[in-house]
Amino acid sequence: MRSYAQYCSLARTLDVVGDRWVLLIVRELLTQGPCRFSDLRRGLPGIASNLLADRLRDLETAGLVIRHEQPPPVAATLIGLTARGRDLTGVVRELTRWGAPLMAAPAQGDAFRVHWFALPLRHLCTDHTPQAPSSVVRLGDLTDGCDIIAAHGRVDVLPCSTDYRPDVTITGPPQVFVALFTGAMPLPTAMTMGLTVIGSVTALERVLPRRTGA
Repeated sequence: MRSYAQYCSLARTLDVVGDRWVLLIVRELLTQGPCRFSDLRRGLPGIASNLLADRLRDLETAGLVIRHEQPPPVAATLIGLTARGRDLTGVVRELTRWGAPLMAAPAQGDAFRVHWFALPLRHLCTDHTPQAPSSVVRLGDLTDGCDIIAAHGRVDVLPCSTDYRPDVTITGPPQVFVALFTGAMPLPTAMTMGLTVIGSVTALERVLPRRTGA
């Protein structure tokens, strides 16, 4: 881990999280929660196994990452964030918000994972009908996706789980997801642009941002 050798809190922060891939590793651990090395790498297309291992060692040394040995029947090593690592949640959220204008369309060859939407969706979605029974909107599927759970005026976004039965499942091109959940595209238009909606449209509309003038 290289250092800027400056007595400055920003420089010291970049000494820890400024290397390539580091904040994306943090993104995965915030999104997936504690997970296996293989699951972590699956969410980081393009990273070599040895480089991921090196970055994780650096993050462990910095006190941001910890490994948990799970007993049988799991019998696996799970990698997760420490409390200090979870303190980066706000940093990642604000960088995600700052980067939103750069998301008009994916560049040719860009990789995409549905679960990457989990972090921005936590501040983009609102429960517009808090008096209604709880509902679940699923983006993607159990292998790659997230569940938007609306209940009592609150919205949470979690990795897809068999613990939840979705009221509606949506799939589609990533740029359509971005436009829909930022309020730049109405739902009927999104459905003509490749968005597939299976289930309750009402449950989906419950969490979508309200467009100006709508």
